[in-house]
Amino acid sequence: MTTPDSDGLLAEQLLRLTRRVHRIQKRHLEHRALGITPAQSRLLRTLAHYGSPPRMADLAERLEVVPRAVTTLVDGLEAAGKVRRAPDPANRRVVRIELTDDGRTALSELRGARRSAAEEILAPLSDEQRAVLGGLLDTLVDGPGCVPDRGAVRS
Repeated sequence: MTTPDSDGLLAEQLLRLTRRVHRIQKRHLEHRALGITPAQSRLLRTLAHYGSPPRMADLAERLEVVPRAVTTLVDGLEAAGKVRRAPDPANRRVVRIELTDDGRTALSELRGARRSAAEEILAPLSDEQRAVLGGLLDTLVDGPGCVPDRGAVRS
């Protein structure tokens, strides 16, 4: 059984690790000079998971942000040529968001930056430690009793 004090230490360690992950990922993004913010990166990764171009409201729901935040992100990505707004063929009042060829190229670069950042963060761990950490993270993310899909990609 854990004591409140040890739970506080774990919580602090998780927060410190989260901040470190964000710092390292941001540095790897900046190193590739893509001109994409971490929030725009998350939107691009989320957009890539859809089988067909989603509505802005779909993106807002998936990202768990207000629609206005998605509008701002899409505006920036559209100005950079990474996404485009396209009319819905079934309802002209609906706007869909599509990745452009530049957006797909950027997404590939983003994946490379994330892999590099993960390699840097996980470098001190052995393969066995990485497997244990992966199992622990699955439990924390999915909850106890859930069988994780190790092939699943999270955004």
